[in-house]
Parts: sequence; structure tokens; C-alpha cells
Amino acid sequence: MTLASALNGLLVLILLVSLLTTCGLAFFTWHTAGKVRAALPPQGRFIQIGAESLHVLEQGTGPSLLLIHGLGGQMRHYTYGVAERLARQYRVITIDRPGSGYSVRSAATPANLSTQAATIASLMDTLKLGPVFVVGHSLGGAIALCLAVEHPHRVTGLALLAPLTHLPADGKPAAAFRALTISTAWIRTLVAWTLAVPASIAGRRAVLDQVFGPDAVPRDFPTRGGGLLSLLPSQFISASRDLQAVQASMPPISARYGELSMPVRVLFGRDDRILDWKANGQTFVDKVTGAELVLVDGGHMLPVVQPELTAAFILETMAISARSENL
Repeated sequence: MTLASALNGLLVLILLVSLLTTCGLAFFTWHTAGKVRAALPPQGRFIQIGAESLHVLEQGTGPSLLLIHGLGGQMRHYTYGVAERLARQYRVITIDRPGSGYSVRSAATPANLSTQAATIASLMDTLKLGPVFVVGHSLGGAIALCLAVEHPHRVTGLALLAPLTHLPADGKPAAAFRALTISTAWIRTLVAWTLAVPASIAGRRAVLDQVFGPDAVPRDFPTRGGGLLSLLPSQFISASRDLQAVQASMPPISARYGELSMPVRVLFGRDDRILDWKANGQTFVDKVTGAELVLVDGGHMLPVVQPELTAAFILETMAISARSENL
């Protein structure tokens, strides 16, 4: 056997092993996603908005209230304990954002804040909601702000929970989201279907410690809180696209905060490890006339860890908004 033939044989072997490994990882991802979907089926119904299919849950009766979740999340972050408390007095609409949870976003649809806000505005039209009070957590806070800035007649007030209001000074996301910084679409898809799931399982403790810390992760968060849905390949792809898009779409929105005229209140945990309350809370309220920042002990995942406190904050903010409308 010549050296050339031996090298060719080794190359073929390496390619075969790589192909088998890739196929094995893809099968593991497909199998895991199937088990997750079976364990955590959709909670609501599906509404077609253009090319997007949105997963929507409605609870309660009364004035309308819209809840928008954050990066890599889904509606179960609210249905864990906040939504049912609000539904005792209000018609609560909880959504999976485009591409998140069970909502489907077309690959051709941009992931920027304005497009997501416009999709939500179209959903409001479909549901015949009229002007609504909007709650946004984390990245959902940025989308709620975009909705209020670009569609002000649709929003009566804002309750923002640990919201993203400004890009980080160093331009880098929190360490828990660094794996999502993949800008090339085909590489993002390949990673989503091969490495993302096993890597997420292996590194879940470190990621959850940052996302929840210093608060403890509830034992039932994987199921009741929807944590297992993060193992869906579509969830990884959507979160990565969201993270890429926010870099360009956040600055034009933050430049218009001074235009906000509706009541706005912000709730932040003092020990939030994802978003700094000074940069995203205090700096924001300083730009908005009448806005208020409320600080509490805790981390980033207030809707899950402190649902009673979070619901009370939302209800209080809605009461302030109602009084403002009646003046």
C-alpha cells in the first residue's frame, strides 16, 4: 500500500466517522425534541398572522392585558404563576413570540424589534383588542417598548420586568447567551440540530445559575416553567436570530424613549446577573417623564421565582395607568 492510498483511506474513514457522528447527533436532537413536545404540548391556540403562526393563550375576562416573554423563553414563564393571578381581574393574552415556543416564524421574516412589534400589533387587530396594557420581560421588554414607540395608540401603559432597554456597553451579551452568537444561518441550523442539545444538557447548571441567580431554580421549572422547550432546535435558531437582530434594531428605539407618554414602571432585581439594573433600569427611567423604577431583592427571572410579587407590581401599574386615562 502506497502512502497516498493510505492517506486516502484515512480521509474516507474520518469523513465516514464525521458523517455518522453528525447523523447520530441529529437523531438524538430529533428524538429529544419529540419527547419534549409530547411532555409539554401547546397550551393555547394558533393564529395565523401573515407568514407567522402564533401560539396564543387567553385567560380571564375584563380589560385586555398582553404579556411578552424574553430571549429564549416562551409563554410558560408567565403561566408558571403570573398569568393566572392577573386573569382573576383581566383578559390576559399570553403569547409565544415569533419563532419561540410553539410559534413559527418564516426564515424570510426578519427578527428585528420592529418586525416583531408589528406582528404583535397585527395580532391585536385579529383579536380585536383595541389599546392594551403591555408587560414585557427581558428582551420582551425591548419589544414592548418598540410597540409603544412605533404604535403608541395601541398601548395604554407598560410594566417592564428586568427589561433590555440599552445594548451592553461592551457589545457582548451575558455569558449564558454566548452560544447564540452565530451569524451564519446554515451554521446556526447545523449547530441547532447537532451540538446545541447535548451542550445545553451538559452546561445547564452553569447557564441556569446565571439566568436565575442568586435565586434558586424551581424544581418544576423544566416542566411547569417550560425550561425543556429550550431543547427544541427551533428555539435555538429563533433565539440566535433574535440576539443577532437586536444589535442593530435597539439603538433607534432607545433614541425615542423621550416620546413615551403613557405610564411606565420598571421592576428589577438588584442582583440580576443578565441585565444590569442601573444601565437598563435607572438610565431608562431617567429618559422617560414620570417613569418609575422599583428595585427588589432577586435576580433576572422574577416572573418565575417571584410570581406573586410580579403580579402585584403589574396590577399596581395597571391601576396607575387606569387613573391616568381617567384624568
